[in-house]
Amino acid sequence: MYACIDLGSNSFHLLIAKWEDEQSQIVERFSHIVQLGEGVAQTGVISEAAFARGMESLREFSVVMARYPIKRYWALGTNALRSASNADRFIAQASLLGIDISVISGEQEAILVYAGVLSSLPRNNDTRMVIDIGGGSTEIIIGVHSKRFVTHSLPIGCVSWRDQFFDGVSLEYKDLDQRLTTACFEAKKVFASVNADVMSQTWKECFASSGTAKMLAAVCMQCGYSDGEITLSAMDNLRSDVIACAQDPEALLPGLKDRRKELLMPGWAVLNGLMQAYSIDSISFSPTALREGMLDHMMHEETATPAPKDLKFLPQFSQTDE
Repeated sequence: MYACIDLGSNSFHLLIAKWEDEQSQIVERFSHIVQLGEGVAQTGVISEAAFARGMESLREFSVVMARYPIKRYWALGTNALRSASNADRFIAQASLLGIDISVISGEQEAILVYAGVLSSLPRNNDTRMVIDIGGGSTEIIIGVHSKRFVTHSLPIGCVSWRDQFFDGVSLEYKDLDQRLTTACFEAKKVFASVNADVMSQTWKECFASSGTAKMLAAVCMQCGYSDGEITLSAMDNLRSDVIACAQDPEALLPGLKDRRKELLMPGWAVLNGLMQAYSIDSISFSPTALREGMLDHMMHEETATPAPKDLKFLPQFSQTDE
């Protein structure tokens, strides 16, 4: 059996799978909202509270992994562990729990996200755009099959945008509306920084993975603004609901989980800014992302299938005591 541990700036994920008949089979999935990247964009460090939440999540992952005959595992850190000055201390503490973490670059993260999203799609010759909005970074990839034409990782995410634009905001509608407008405008500017590269390509389908996209797809559908896809018109219709939800600490929109409520406004701003920057009318949610890309790569390595050249620089897997 194999384990993939995705240490994101918002959530930590554990995926355990086995390999049978040339296919991977998922055995267990676990996720914790850790928000390791909370405040990192402003302070440059992982806070003690976030540090403790991260360690507790890894302790639980370690217990779960011990239940299975794990042969190899891969624990990858992303934006928060790329950015924080005390990341080395977090990695050292994780090692004491028996989990060795490798920190990957934004480009490496994008490569694995793309592989993960494609793993759940039918193989065809269409050019696809893949977007992954995380807690601290957003990956944008355009390609056909394993060939990528555009690969970018940008320093914008739902947690960093919450900390920058919505921390300490009043509950007055006018204030919330202005903050949302500013956050969306600034997000559009970040995405516009690679506009020439992105808009030089033509894609037939667009997919978005991870929690922000999942949340917004569910809310747009449950509120009756779309049939399951995230459309620009649905996002526009949702705006007043997003503000009203933020005004009332007890309110939840249909399809919105309480644990993700505080990320609704920043998530809306980031995705809306992206859709405006690249003139995207419709996005489909992808249930697979980085960890499935990690698993796909592990399986290729196990069966001695040559890895794509641009994956050879990824950190190696860790062995267990099994």
